[in-house]
Amino acid sequence: MDRYHFIRRGDFVLDLGAAPGGWLQAARQVVGREGFVLGVDQEPVTSFPFRNLGTITADILQEDETIALIRAQTSRKMDVVISDLSPNVSGAWDVDQARQIDLTRHALSIARKVIRPSGNVLVKVFQGSELQNFRSEMRLEFESFRIVKPPASRPESAELYFLGLGHVERLHD
Repeated sequence: MDRYHFIRRGDFVLDLGAAPGGWLQAARQVVGREGFVLGVDQEPVTSFPFRNLGTITADILQEDETIALIRAQTSRKMDVVISDLSPNVSGAWDVDQARQIDLTRHALSIARKVIRPSGNVLVKVFQGSELQNFRSEMRLEFESFRIVKPPASRPESAELYFLGLGHVERLHD
């Protein structure tokens, strides 16, 4: 996180796929007392004793409901959206990768509706046949785009993160 400076002190951060809470805690440290971090997961997330960290139990596939719950927690637009979503892995790589990209597309759709202009988005993706199409879609959304592999990610892992900096508002279907 420190390496790419996409989260700053005072930011409002949305973490989609927040369980078990690692990104929540890391983001809260960066935003400090001035910021706010909100985690969303379909499984309940461990409660943390910080006033500037909240959690919601919701299914991101139900986008309208999830967005309503997010907006009930804060009326301010988010500065950053993180998505560490992953499907229940079946072992059939093409299926798992397609499911993961579908989750990531939902995350990006939610981000478009809750992020401020010029906000930043970090999403996890699995390498596979759907990756290039999603990469092209996401590149259009940001002033700057990077592919990153955090040091905590195992070298043999097929997961990458796409980092979009400077969200550009566009009309979407």
